[in-house]
Amino acid sequence: MTRQQGELGIERMCELARVARAGYYRHWQRTAPAEADLALRDRLQQICLAHRRYGYRRVGAALGKQGMRVNHKKLRRLLREDNLLAVRKKKFITTTDSRHQLPIFPNLAAWFTPEGSNELWVADLTYIRLRGEFVYLAVVLDVYSRRVVGWQLGRSLHTSLPKQALERALAERKPPPGLIHHSDRGVQYASHEYLALLGDHAIISSMSKPGYPYDNAYCESFLKTLKQEEIYCRSYDTLEELEANIEDFIDHYYNRLRLHSALGYCSPDEFEHSKVA
Repeated sequence: MTRQQGELGIERMCELARVARAGYYRHWQRTAPAEADLALRDRLQQICLAHRRYGYRRVGAALGKQGMRVNHKKLRRLLREDNLLAVRKKKFITTTDSRHQLPIFPNLAAWFTPEGSNELWVADLTYIRLRGEFVYLAVVLDVYSRRVVGWQLGRSLHTSLPKQALERALAERKPPPGLIHHSDRGVQYASHEYLALLGDHAIISSMSKPGYPYDNAYCESFLKTLKQEEIYCRSYDTLEELEANIEDFIDHYYNRLRLHSALGYCSPDEFEHSKVA
């Protein structure tokens, strides 16, 4: 490979930095592959959360369209390590498939406009990249005030993650019977364990149709705000560090202080209190 005029070679750079070339190459062999894998995992997270029905073959095809070719064995290993392959292998629900074992529910959020708090909640999942791994965030949001009423961080996409977020929301808000809970048809929200918790509190389940994410736009809007105003502004090493910052952002800033255009430039807390008054 030829160098551009003015570029320094590895040998010269090592001389200037007083670093042995052998040490440089050992460091590169340790770090470069890990950084490349992390970039690849970033793409995998985006594809798998955007297309929750994809198995590893479709994920590989989607990567190929983005100009990334990955051996299928490595692809399956990365999906398995990030708890994505197991999710893909579970059966997701469609309105035309009568062979599934999990229930589905009609979309009630499309026509329902809440007139007060605790009438319509929406729930969703996303991923967050740490320095050396990916973790997942489940949120529950009250559509009326745009307040985040429950959230939970974890390393797995299993049902326990959104269930813990819902349990936090229930403990904080203690909603009356008849609340509508809206989500996509992901296996976590259609699981018997999650639906049993909704049933125990007389909550009505609502789900989006496949390919229609717009009904969950309230959660999508919040997650975009969280990532733009908090996640992308920092670098996190550990889950505990991330959790502390998210807690501060949600509980002390977003819910209490951040002005929301859809609420007449009130914060969620201010909006709720003004309506009570």
